Amino acid sequence: MLRIGVQTKNVVTDTNPAEGFDLLKRAGFSCADFSLNEYLLNSAIYQSERNAFFDKSVKELETFFAPHKKGAEAAGIVINQMHMPYPVYVPGGDDELNAYLWNVAAPKSLHVCAFFGCPYLVIHGFKLSHFLGSEELEWEQTEKFLHFLAPMAKEMGITLCIENLYDSIGGHLVEGPCCHAQKAVERIERMNDRYGGEVLGFCFDTGHANLIGLNFEKFITTLDGHLKVLHIHDNDGVSDLHQLPFTFTRTRENLPSTDWEGFIGGLKHIGFEGTLSFETAPVLTAFPEEMKADVLAFIARTGRYLGSRIC
Repeated sequence: MLRIGVQTKNVVTDTNPAEGFDLLKRAGFSCADFSLNEYLLNSAIYQSERNAFFDKSVKELETFFAPHKKGAEAAGIVINQMHMPYPVYVPGGDDELNAYLWNVAAPKSLHVCAFFGCPYLVIHGFKLSHFLGSEELEWEQTEKFLHFLAPMAKEMGITLCIENLYDSIGGHLVEGPCCHAQKAVERIERMNDRYGGEVLGFCFDTGHANLIGLNFEKFITTLDGHLKVLHIHDNDGVSDLHQLPFTFTRTRENLPSTDWEGFIGGLKHIGFEGTLSFETAPVLTAFPEEMKADVLAFIARTGRYLGSRIC
């Protein structure tokens, strides 16, 4: 049976992290996606604002997160993946902030990842094709960032994972970075060959894929062994809602909005052995607080169902 994981956001608190990890364990999870991006919010970054969290030294960050690490270990929860704060670059944004994201927040995110013993760190590629005129020029800028981090990632035993994204241009949803599977495979292999190890992998996001109409099974099958982590969530095909799988339908006959059969088929085809990790934190605030344990248990149950279909 595949391992089941979920975001720590809206579950694990800084005041009592052990309680949150214990709740995850009791709900049926064995893994967690540590929401490091919650410590430097994208909503602030896009407004050219930042807090002082990553101004802490590496030692101070380790001290801050020591109770979280201890709480996870006590509950038997493995931090199997983590999300770097995003975006890591704001087109037309404040130069000082962009430099901070690149030179401070990003490398310190790797240090935190290594402190937790977490093998995978998900990053967002630069959304620049609209400004630069092509996806290839956009990738060149993301690749520069990856080359900056790759030596550190290799030394720490971390695999950076690029993620399929969407963008909004003129009120229309369009493909964002990393939405071409074959190009992703070629770029991952080129990067790993250069550094002599798995410094780069892929995170497949079901919600983003649904928004822009990717072929789930073909995309996953093309990625094959380069697929390392998952972001599993659902939406209506219009907004990035991060809701429970099977929530949305296209017709009154209840045909799913998201191609879950293609998702299952793709993972089954490649023999996926990673973690079925849910990026469904907003679900926990949609339901009353008193139902949080029940909702988490249902998410875990959904993971077990998917796992039974894949293996």
